Amino acid sequence: MASKQPSKLSGFVYSSSGWKYSAVSRYALFLLLAVVFYLSLSSDLLPKRYDIKEGTRSAKEITAPKQILDTNAKLKAQETAAENVTNRYAIIPIRAENLVTLLLDRIGGLNQDDTISQSEKTEIYREEIPRRANDFILNFVAASQKAGTYSEHLLNEMQSVIKDQAYVIPEETYIKIPRLTQQDIIEMKPVARDIVTKLMNDQITDAQSARAKVAEQVSVSSLGQRTAREVVQELVRLVITANKFYDEDATKEAKVQARQNTPDVFIEQGDVLVAKNQEITPELYKLLDENGLLSKEINYWPQLGLLLLSALLSFGLMTFIRYNGGASGFKYNNSQLLMLVLVFIITIVMMKLTAFLQTDVRTYIGYLAPVALGAMLISMLLDMTLAYFCSILFSILASILLNVQQNTIFDFTFGFFALIVSYVAIFSTHRAGQRSTLLKGGIMVSLLGCLTVAILTMLSGGVWNETNTLYALGFSFAGGLLTAVLVIGLMPFFEVTFGILSALKLVELSNPNHPLLRKLLTETPGTYHHSVMVGNLSEAAAEAIGADGLLCRVGSYYHDIGKTKRPFYFIENQNNMENPHDTIEPKLSKSIIVAHARDGVEMQKEYKLPKPIRDIAEQHHGTTFLHYFYHKALKLAEDKGVEPDFTEEDFRYPGPKAQSKESAVVGIADSVEAAVRSLRKPTVVQVETMIEKIIKSRLDDHQFDECDLTLKELDIISRTLKETVMGIFHSRIEYPEDVRKPKKEEGAIKNEPERRLEQ
Repeated sequence: MASKQPSKLSGFVYSSSGWKYSAVSRYALFLLLAVVFYLSLSSDLLPKRYDIKEGTRSAKEITAPKQILDTNAKLKAQETAAENVTNRYAIIPIRAENLVTLLLDRIGGLNQDDTISQSEKTEIYREEIPRRANDFILNFVAASQKAGTYSEHLLNEMQSVIKDQAYVIPEETYIKIPRLTQQDIIEMKPVARDIVTKLMNDQITDAQSARAKVAEQVSVSSLGQRTAREVVQELVRLVITANKFYDEDATKEAKVQARQNTPDVFIEQGDVLVAKNQEITPELYKLLDENGLLSKEINYWPQLGLLLLSALLSFGLMTFIRYNGGASGFKYNNSQLLMLVLVFIITIVMMKLTAFLQTDVRTYIGYLAPVALGAMLISMLLDMTLAYFCSILFSILASILLNVQQNTIFDFTFGFFALIVSYVAIFSTHRAGQRSTLLKGGIMVSLLGCLTVAILTMLSGGVWNETNTLYALGFSFAGGLLTAVLVIGLMPFFEVTFGILSALKLVELSNPNHPLLRKLLTETPGTYHHSVMVGNLSEAAAEAIGADGLLCRVGSYYHDIGKTKRPFYFIENQNNMENPHDTIEPKLSKSIIVAHARDGVEMQKEYKLPKPIRDIAEQHHGTTFLHYFYHKALKLAEDKGVEPDFTEEDFRYPGPKAQSKESAVVGIADSVEAAVRSLRKPTVVQVETMIEKIIKSRLDDHQFDECDLTLKELDIISRTLKETVMGIFHSRIEYPEDVRKPKKEEGAIKNEPERRLEQ
């Protein structure tokens, strides 16, 4: 069979043999993945927009896509807070006791001047006492302005209040003042000062209320003379003023602070902004406009950002797969890439369904999402390394899709949780051999998920007895079990639909009760034993070079299934009987021998075995040369004295050559097992020489040209096969200290390995 050689196109493997290897289809799949990312994230990152006009009625109910600041409600709350601010007052110590002392000193000095008549003194007091009281206030204001102690507004307010509340001394008091003696003045001073000081210590906004208390204070004083008491009473009433004044600046500042300290008023996510058929008032229209919910002016930056993010995620995945494809380009065909896209879609859908149940109060429901589903499927169906990278993408998606915080794009909590459980899922289920392993993996995901939730709770200062914490632990545990159930249910679908050969499927195929293996065992026990031995050898060699050892083992079990059609034409099944090939033409022998590969593939197709298994059966001999039958045919032609009517190409297997490392390794192990088993008394040197000869022969025959085996890997295979053969055939192999057989005996069995190698 002619092999299909892939060619390179822009660094990618390209083949014209259908869509599976088409570069155009490959690009289309990654473009599809970018579209999936965009559509799945758009509802979370892009706000909805509505085509409505002010003054009309809304045809639909509009809810808040996120937490929205209600500007109008906040303005109203600010005005209410400002209105509730009480007026601010300032206490100004005027020291009125000094004024009363100054007035009494003036009275005492003027009353002693005998050159002035009492009537003149009365006139002087009538003019001078009010003026001195007014000048005292003016001087206080001037000094305060110069020192900057009080604001201009406050000083003006003080002057206005004092002026409005000014006290007018009765006329008869001015007549009585000249009658006071010096002794009266001396007695009046301390009494007046004490009363003024006592009354002015209170906070006075209305001087009249304080003046009403003067008569009582004077009556209980030490003054005994009636005139002195009356004059002190009036002078004290004159100097007493308000000392607590409305502070306009402080009141305005308090209102400003009240407005600034008013908390924001939010419309919570999901709250109704506009009810159906509700009129769009200017306030509502402004609210919708401020939050970008109107389609009149579309902001394209969010769309561009989401488009670039989606392209970045898809391009990153494409680059990672391309980089890990080695020199041959992509290691997966388009069918496998389509399966990868489908895994992403399923995982995203499960996250979206979980997010639909979330609210800003019940955020813990997000832990129910089977975020490890995709990583577990990719690890088992494709590759463990790819699953690690995809886990990062799944964690990014989870941090967006499960985010209920309106002030951030990504929620670190769910992103970190998704990354941890995805890695745990990969570790616990990679190359799972039984379905029960998936359930165990789900339990591991549940336990580590709970541990992650506990760690995040402790780091955030959460309390263990909080209901939300218990719910979070419960949902994370249920999420792990849900992941296992979904994987168990989806695995057969992917295996059948995309022809994926998972470790679980390989283990099922290795069951001896499989009809083909049972047929191989009952009809060709020698070939069955040979296949089992080849499986042991190939698995060890494959794992040594990083290939799929389990695939090699199971492929080895089926690689010679075609021999069941003509079992006795193969030497391992010829027990105590003549070799049929001794009595038939070499060309016929060749046809029978090479047919077993083709027959095996047809039988495997009949039983619907996966293509990788069929490929091993078809490719394990490659296009190797059947030396024994070729030389036998030459000898017969020579004996008959005729020219050969055949060439070496007529005695080769039809191929194709090995297309994968696994097919090449099984082919080498097949030859090694047959060769070693043909040796009667194998020695270490014979085994080493035989293995090296087989590998070198295939290498020189270009049997490895179409697979990506390196010389270094061939050397590793050689050493591994030697060690494995030593372990399997330990009791038969003679070591250097054993007695070696004569060279004559070694030569006598020379042709036997050659015949076994060809069969």
